[in-house]
Amino acid sequence: MTLTLDEVRHIALLARLSLTPEEEQRFQQQLSSILEHASRLSQVDTTAIPPTASVLPLQARLRADSPRPTSNHARILANAPDTDGDCFRIPPVFDAEP
Repeated sequence: MTLTLDEVRHIALLARLSLTPEEEQRFQQQLSSILEHASRLSQVDTTAIPPTASVLPLQARLRADSPRPTSNHARILANAPDTDGDCFRIPPVFDAEP
């Protein structure tokens, strides 16, 4: 597939690129070459290849999901700079007055 100069200019406009006439010619050749290569790839028979989400095998190393006691609530709150009962107290995010 060969791109026209108008198509290259449109792509440059979408990419917010300012191209010189020499760059337009060069990108016309380069982009056309890329599209021709992609076209050749689409001609490869892939019917015997199952669809995959990743070419890498799944190797997630997960620990067993088993219930266990949580940390001591008082010990967690002891690390907070300010608390209010059983809750963390933080500085206000929004001012009270507009």
